Amino acid sequence: MVESVSTLIKKLTDLINRGHKRSVNAKKNIIASFLIKGISILIGFYLVPLTIGYVQKEQYGIWLTLSSVVGWFAFFDIGLGHGLRNKLSEAMANERWERARILVSSTYAIVSIIFISILVLFFVIEPFLNWQSILNTEEVQQQELRLVVLSTFSFFCINFILRLIDSIFFAYQRPAYKSFFSLISNVITLVIIIILTKTTTGSLLYLSVALGIAPMLILLGVSVYMYNTDFKSIAPSYKWVRKSYFKDLFGLGAKFFLVNVSVIIIFATDNMIITQILGPAAVPAYAVAHKYFGLITVGFSFILVPMWSAYTEAYVKNDIEWVLSVIKKLKKTWLLLVILAFLMFLVSPMFFKFWVSEIEVPLLLSGMMCIYVIILAWGNIFVNFINGVGKIHLQLVIGIIGTIVNIPLSYFFAKTLGMGVAGVIGASIISIAYGPIFAPIQFKKIINGTATGIWNR
Repeated sequence: MVESVSTLIKKLTDLINRGHKRSVNAKKNIIASFLIKGISILIGFYLVPLTIGYVQKEQYGIWLTLSSVVGWFAFFDIGLGHGLRNKLSEAMANERWERARILVSSTYAIVSIIFISILVLFFVIEPFLNWQSILNTEEVQQQELRLVVLSTFSFFCINFILRLIDSIFFAYQRPAYKSFFSLISNVITLVIIIILTKTTTGSLLYLSVALGIAPMLILLGVSVYMYNTDFKSIAPSYKWVRKSYFKDLFGLGAKFFLVNVSVIIIFATDNMIITQILGPAAVPAYAVAHKYFGLITVGFSFILVPMWSAYTEAYVKNDIEWVLSVIKKLKKTWLLLVILAFLMFLVSPMFFKFWVSEIEVPLLLSGMMCIYVIILAWGNIFVNFINGVGKIHLQLVIGIIGTIVNIPLSYFFAKTLGMGVAGVIGASIISIAYGPIFAPIQFKKIINGTATGIWNR
């Protein structure tokens, strides 16, 4: 028995270490991400009923909506995180280490200026905002909502600056590191919320602090450690900030920013749209279905995430054969995901009843969410490569069109046709046309060297 296990382990090790160095590194990160993220997902699933039990259903809906609205501000980095990821990968592929350190230092400087300014501005205008009207609720008093918003937004701005370390992990093709430290943060958050359920009555303010302080402490500790060890050669310093590099970072970053704005409106506004059309009590059903079927996109992302920077390196070195072999394998993996998604749909009523019996998820909503994650996963196969090589102008144009039609379509499907929350998902499916339809065409043109005009920008 021991000998059989030893033989199996040896075969798996040989399989992992077989192939191009870039592929071996990706496989190791994919396996590590699956193991680490698997635990994080279990914690995330446990947090849903735990949190609902702590702050009740409508308050949980308010929290989901508020956190998604605050998340919109992530895109005020003007795409600098993605831009840094690509530029840093290129610099390291060409072994230009001085340029790499300047890029890191300059990005930290720009992002810090942006988010500190946003935070100060927010504190100035916040007293004039009526959060009960914005969040369509009278369940929570205005004063408590103010404190929750201020706490959530403050932690968000601080954590966003600290999260630039994630771009470094990605550029070094070490996404598993990011997953590991996120896991530690999730564990700490879970412990804090369990303590809150035992020692306090339901409070959105306590919840917002718990969900903000754990990531902040972990990100700060990780940044200090990594920049004094593995990443010491590119550690940020004001001495290495160069204004002349701002334009270089803003160039690609601005395109990513505009693409991300379209992503906000298509993806991140769903909670707000549902809140305004159907009320905050309808948000948890969407959140539960999204988290469940989102396992498909999350699982696929374990594979895709290490590839982004690997694509950048391969494209710089003109290693097209490697890119094609990876895409072929990803297509096969996607077919398996389609089967898995269908099976998840079949068992979803039983699963929801077991997981969160107090939340009713309509079968139509489950079906639409199932279709949505399948289509999104297919498009991401090609979008990930296109993002890696930075040719995102077409994605930007079609993304803007998607943002224009998304909200009217959401209202039409959800309210006029009476589809409810499922209608909002239907609108999102139509609005993400670039990924499943145009991205495969653009990918083929780039690989074949026939991409011209908007297809090559």
